[in-house]
Formats: sequence, C-alpha cells, structure tokens
Amino acid sequence: MAGAGTVTAEVTPSGAVRGEDGLLRCPWALSAPEYVRYHDEEWGRPVTSAAGLYERLTLEAFQSGLSWLTILRKREAFRAAFAGFDPARVAAFGEADVARLMADAGIVRNRLKIEAAVANARAVVALGEEFPALVLAAASPGRPRPQRLADVPASTPASAALARALKARGVRFVGPTTAYALMQAVGLVDDHLVDCHVPTRPVQPARSAGA
Repeated sequence: MAGAGTVTAEVTPSGAVRGEDGLLRCPWALSAPEYVRYHDEEWGRPVTSAAGLYERLTLEAFQSGLSWLTILRKREAFRAAFAGFDPARVAAFGEADVARLMADAGIVRNRLKIEAAVANARAVVALGEEFPALVLAAASPGRPRPQRLADVPASTPASAALARALKARGVRFVGPTTAYALMQAVGLVDDHLVDCHVPTRPVQPARSAGA
C-alpha cells in the first residue's frame, strides 16, 4: 500500500505505464534511461541490412541468461570489440582475437558466445543476400499490437521456424526465444502495447529467402 504522499504511476488496462514525461510506454522500458531510449528510438524499428541484423543477432545471443540492460550498457564496447559488427571482418577473427575478446572486460566474456559470434559472422558472409532475406521472411505483417502484456509471447511458430532455418545454415546460439527477440528488435513484429506512445509502423512484409 502506498504511503502518504507517494505518487502511484498510472497503469492502463494493457499494462502500459505513464512515465514522468507524461508518455505511456511498455512497462519494461521505464526502469532505466537506457531502456527508455532503446524503447523509444530503436526497438521494433525496421533493420534490413546484413550488418544490422548480424549485430542484433549477436547481441540477443549474448543476452541469453542476462539482463538486456547489461547488454545495452556494454553495447559500444561490443561494437569496438567486434569491428563494428562488420560480418566480413569478424569472419576473419582467429584464436588471437578470441583470446583478446576473452580478456575484454567491456563485453560479456563467455567463450561459447564469442566463438558463436565468429562462426555466425562466417555463416552470414557465406549466405550473402540470403541472410537478410531469410530473416525478413519471418515477418508477421498485419498482426495487431498486443492488447495486454499477457498477449506478448516468448516465442512463436515463426520464430521456431526461423531458428531452425538459421541453424541449418550454420548459425549457432539461436533458439525460438532468441529468434523471437530478434524479430521484435528489428521490426518483424510490433509488440509495443496497444496504447504505447511509440507510433505504429508497418511491419516489413515477408519475403522468401533468395528473393
């Protein structure tokens, strides 16, 4: 029970919360300034380039088992450590680079995830234009925004299919949940709550790999 003088944040039936600036946001976005910026300026906006998709895939894989806030706060260090997430440059990393990354306190020092990031860069390079086409084919255009938090899934049949397709092409450390987080991040689904202030944007239409 709130004490005397305590201001209780307004929460809508969907679960959106009104921030100090008066704007309604998805509740996860309000716990730190980094979350507010990411939610307002990036999450759910279209990403279509191979490099941009590789970056989000890598960060989502590193996030597994950790707070996304940890990843956001280390993001610039990740970019410096992984050559700006240029797939061709990361694909050329060798054992010395893995050792360098394991010694880099600015990133998450997990050997399996680091080696997966390098292997995934090689897979992205090998796939060429098939990589973005494969990811974008998982888009779910026309699906309405969630009416409440309980409507936001952790994974979907589309994310499970995307994870299988990526694994079949040599991509590591990606399962249905990681694949769905990637889909949310790059605008393949719009999981902002229905009354969130972020403007609705058209979800990228699906296209088949190789299109």
